[in-house]
Amino acid sequence: MAQHSWVQQFAGAVTVCDPDGVILEMNDKSVSAYRDQGGAALIDTNMLDCHPEPARTKTRELLDSRRTNVYTIEKKGQKKLIYQAPWYQDGQYRGFIELSLELPAEMPHFVRQP
Repeated sequence: MAQHSWVQQFAGAVTVCDPDGVILEMNDKSVSAYRDQGGAALIDTNMLDCHPEPARTKTRELLDSRRTNVYTIEKKGQKKLIYQAPWYQDGQYRGFIELSLELPAEMPHFVRQP
């Protein structure tokens, strides 16, 4: 992610893939999060190979449909927000980006009024 050095040490995991699911970029947090699966060695591999069914089929459908997918998970007591969305360059679909953000156990929720 040399073009955008700020993202390299961003607190959330950022993983970028092409339309076929080939991982193009991972920031430091993403490399660390996927260390057991290969870390930085995952770049240039297909992220679909990292997903068991039925997640693999759902991920393939997201890549094909270009739909945003947002959900939360909890793993080893840590809650995370997962945000998966298509990315574009010069108006052309270029693949997907996944942001994984650790969430605090308790956090405020504000309703903003116009």
